[in-house]
Amino acid sequence: MTTGTASDMTSGAARDATPEVRELRRFNRFYTNLIGALDYGRHLYTPFTLTEARVLYEVAHHERVDAADLRASLSLDAGYLSRLLGKFEDRELITRGKSEQDPRRQRITLTDGGREAAGLLEERSQDAAGSLLEQLPDEDRARLVDSMRTIRALLGEGAAHPVEGRAAEVTLRTSRPGDLGWMVERNAALYAAEYGFDLSYEALVARIIAEYAEAFDPRWDRTWIAELNGRRAGSVMCVRDERPGVARLRLLLVEPDARGHGVGRQLVDACVEFAREAGYGEMVLWTNSVLGAARRIYQRAGFELVAESAHHSFGQDLVGQDWRMVL
Repeated sequence: MTTGTASDMTSGAARDATPEVRELRRFNRFYTNLIGALDYGRHLYTPFTLTEARVLYEVAHHERVDAADLRASLSLDAGYLSRLLGKFEDRELITRGKSEQDPRRQRITLTDGGREAAGLLEERSQDAAGSLLEQLPDEDRARLVDSMRTIRALLGEGAAHPVEGRAAEVTLRTSRPGDLGWMVERNAALYAAEYGFDLSYEALVARIIAEYAEAFDPRWDRTWIAELNGRRAGSVMCVRDERPGVARLRLLLVEPDARGHGVGRQLVDACVEFAREAGYGEMVLWTNSVLGAARRIYQRAGFELVAESAHHSFGQDLVGQDWRMVL
């Protein structure tokens, strides 16, 4: 049996890594260096390591914290955490006692000195983050923050608790400059990822958006953007159909990490309500049978399936469906 050297095996592993793995590792190296995570013992020019600073943050920002909670939330080894808390106790930053709810658990409480240390860390952390962001123009800053939210959502931070345990908050607004371009990009990317749609679908969405913008009349046309805790999470538009008195619902989209919060339902309801108030007599839409979640939303809103037919579009064999609602 032939064996390779450690160098050979390392080179082989590197060659076998996918582009996605390499890019993720490249980002990790970049970001840990950017925030000084490798500078042991000098996090934010304080005497604390990054782990110690994070533990102080968790204790300072929660009303009641047990050692077991810290182990679970930070994924720390029990022995390591116990030694770290012992160091804090020796430096009179915390006190440890029995939990009122469960005497078997250890309650962690900051002392006055601990609160002062946590406050200094918070102040310097805010300053460091602000210094990074102030280097960017407003539009790039918004892109960066939105991308960070996406990373958190996709890599495991639950959509139901996207901001420090806060319940998800869905709001609707009408479109602003830049939203229509976002709709083209997100429709193309999501339908390619989830249903294998090819470039022709992006071309179709771009045409729909362009026609809407060119012929826009606020009396008859409207686009809504749903935001989930302040970031774009979905969209839909109401446009004039070719037939007089008929509104058409188009381009309903809900981001994957925003599903389950009623975003699609609220968007469709807003579209139907606008069509009624505008004086339309009926509303129609066209979709495909593979979009099961969207079809259920349409049905609950009061739409009825009136026709369907097989077709080959966007690189896929599909069954198109026409839905209608009398307003």
